[in-house]
Amino acid sequence: MTVADRETQAGWVPDIDDENDGDDMPLSMRLSIADTLTLGNATCGFMAVYFTTTGILIPHLTGEGGTAIARPSAATAVILMLLAAVFDLFDGLVARKLRSSPMGAELDNLSDLISFGLAPAYFVLVYGMVAQDAHERVSALAAIVVLLAVVLRLARFSCVTVKDGMFQGMPSPFGALTVVSIVLLELPFVPTLLAIIGVAWLMVSRVEYPKPRGPLAGAVLVWIVLSMGLLAAWAFDAPGGTMLLQTGCALQVVMGAVIPLFATARRVNNFRDNRREARAVRS
Repeated sequence: MTVADRETQAGWVPDIDDENDGDDMPLSMRLSIADTLTLGNATCGFMAVYFTTTGILIPHLTGEGGTAIARPSAATAVILMLLAAVFDLFDGLVARKLRSSPMGAELDNLSDLISFGLAPAYFVLVYGMVAQDAHERVSALAAIVVLLAVVLRLARFSCVTVKDGMFQGMPSPFGALTVVSIVLLELPFVPTLLAIIGVAWLMVSRVEYPKPRGPLAGAVLVWIVLSMGLLAAWAFDAPGGTMLLQTGCALQVVMGAVIPLFATARRVNNFRDNRREARAVRS
C-alpha cells in the first residue's frame, strides 16, 4: 500500500495549459513521475516471481536442487520485493510533492497486488513444494489466503476513508515482507503456517498502523536497506550471515505483532480520556 493518500491521487486537477496543448494523447493516458515509480514497483514484483520460479522451483522439480531453499535465488526474490517497497514508498512521496495522473490510484493498487500479493503468496506456495517438512496442498491454501487478504485489503482501501496518518489493517508491503520473513525463519511447518495466516488476518483487520511519513519514512527506508544487506550476507554464506538474517526476520515478525498492541493500548487510553472529559463536563 502506498503512502500516498487517496485524496491526493483523487484530487488531481488538469492545468488549463494541459487541456489546450494540442497533444493528441488523452489526459487519462499520461504518466506522471509517481506513476513511473509505481510501474517500477510492478516490475520488481514480477521479477520476484521469475527468480522464485527459475531459481527455486524449477531446480527442485528437475532434481538439481536440494530440499532446502536455494539461498541466492530466494535472496534475490526477496530483495526485489524490498525494492518494490522502496518504489511504493517513494511514489507516494512524489505524488504528494508533484501532481499525480488520473491513473495513479489504479496503477498503485494493481502494482501492489503483483508485488505484495502475488509475489509473497507464490513464495509461500514454492516453500510448500521444496521444504522437507512442508505439505504442498496446505501451503497452497495458505498462499491463497495471503493473496485474498491483499486483494480484500486493496479493495477496502479504495472505498473506505480512514483518519489521516493511519492505515486500517497491516499495510500490504509490511504484510508481504512479514510473510516472507516467516518463511525464511525456517520454523517447523505448523508454526510457519499459523504465523502466515495470522499476518493475513492482520492485513484485513481494523488494527491501525501509522503511515510512513517524515522520520518514520526514513526509518522504513533504513530498515529496507539493512534487510537487503542481511539477505546478501545470507546468500553469499558470509560468516554469521544466517544468524543475522534470522535475527532480522525475527525483528520483522515481532514488529508486525507489537504494533497492533501499541495501537490497541492507544485506543484504550483515548477511550479512558474521553470518559474522563465527559465526567468532568457533567460535574
